[in-house]
Amino acid sequence: MLMASGGSSGGLFSNFFGSKDNAANASIGGSINSGKGTTNEVIKTVNGMRQRRLGGSDICVSELGLGSQRVSADFNAPNKEQVFEFLDTAIIKHGVNLIDTAEQYPIPSDGKIAKEGDSELVIGEWMKVRGMDKGEGRKKVVIASKITGGRNVTPKNIKRDCSASLQRLGTDYIDVYQLHWPARYSPQSNWGQSLAYNIENDKSPYYRGMGGPTSFEELCLAMQDLIDEGKIRGWGLCNDNAYGLTGCTRTAKGLGVTPPCSIQGDFSLIDRKSEENGVAEAASPFNENGEMLHFWLEQYNNFTTFDTYRGMLTGKYINRPAAIDNEDRSKGKELLANPRGRMDEFGWGRTLYRYRTDAAQEAILEYSKIAKSAGISLTELSLRWCRQRSLVTTSLVGHSNIKQLQESIDYFTKSDPLNEQIMWEIDVSLVDFRPGGGRTAPQNGDREPPIFPTMARVSGSACALVHANGRAIYSTYLTYDVIHTCTFYEFLRI
Repeated sequence: MLMASGGSSGGLFSNFFGSKDNAANASIGGSINSGKGTTNEVIKTVNGMRQRRLGGSDICVSELGLGSQRVSADFNAPNKEQVFEFLDTAIIKHGVNLIDTAEQYPIPSDGKIAKEGDSELVIGEWMKVRGMDKGEGRKKVVIASKITGGRNVTPKNIKRDCSASLQRLGTDYIDVYQLHWPARYSPQSNWGQSLAYNIENDKSPYYRGMGGPTSFEELCLAMQDLIDEGKIRGWGLCNDNAYGLTGCTRTAKGLGVTPPCSIQGDFSLIDRKSEENGVAEAASPFNENGEMLHFWLEQYNNFTTFDTYRGMLTGKYINRPAAIDNEDRSKGKELLANPRGRMDEFGWGRTLYRYRTDAAQEAILEYSKIAKSAGISLTELSLRWCRQRSLVTTSLVGHSNIKQLQESIDYFTKSDPLNEQIMWEIDVSLVDFRPGGGRTAPQNGDREPPIFPTMARVSGSACALVHANGRAIYSTYLTYDVIHTCTFYEFLRI
């Protein structure tokens, strides 16, 4: 994310991943993506909103971006007039310039009240009415859209679907054109249900039949054709991983064409896998120089993104569990009939169970205490924490009403970062409440003492939770049943 990230306030693991500003100012030598500049460097500030370079491209995006997934018949979804108000407030008045959409949006779409492609139509209508569909006005907005993934991604379909999106948007070019999910099989495109690679899935007829998935070479050349035709300025990936990002950038370098400038994916206080699964390393200005458009937030309930992970990090499910988790079935039925968010829907509630694990919910309670101690809301803590992570260029945040949007704008235009103590406390809580974690679940409202000794600082930055047998246990995300172990001395040498 962009805005006022502020120096080295990266918390416990800041020396592992680096502060955003240090990364942005790094000398990157022969990076294949460095022609236009270094990823994440601040280009300008508009009405208090910082705008940063996306990857190594000449595309500049605001730290706060607006999505459009739920411009639909879904509950709490905004109508066209509300969408216009959101866009007017954020873009015309407050320095936001990024709008994220996809040919598949809105989700859900019933084919009657809401159809796939409607989100692009609404955005296109707003751009035309406000004079931002062409000419100098068009330069005031950055449009990111996506082609539907899987076997739909072929050179022919890339060109066809891009042209269809341009027609719906009513403009001549898309700034960032992304794959909604990879053409190939990837466990990452399972939206986090499991990150385990399954070779049986990879060799299934869906992926391997009729010539197999579109290759990196075909993909890079098709995207370059769109760039040469003036239909897109840059391209990127979504719901992908370090293999996909590196494969595309290295293939593009070998072919002498434009590499991807972005990768969009889940990231939050309770899902930090991108900092340890290779994405942060691959996207570094020292390596592929392509930064992360981090997404999904149902902070609120509309547009898109996951900074607050489907509403979990707003705290609204703390005192009253999601509908399908509620032991009082009458209350559960009441919530299903009047959902507060997707966690209260039967279908989505089951799909998104990973954000309601015991470890995640215990961590959320601890984060809420940290936020309260700091005199801010849990939502503000979640968003400002994300803003300070070195791998994130921008966050796509969702809202249900104008009050929520104004709150997000206020958070992203605060010049001061969260201080080092708050970032430290967040990281301590993360390790404490990982799956199989260092503390037991609270009993009768009382915190149980740690099973293992408390966090240990090493050289002022590194940490480990040390078992009596000398082993350190560490994990940076809480939504998967994974525990990474190494000896304490191995940990210190990382």
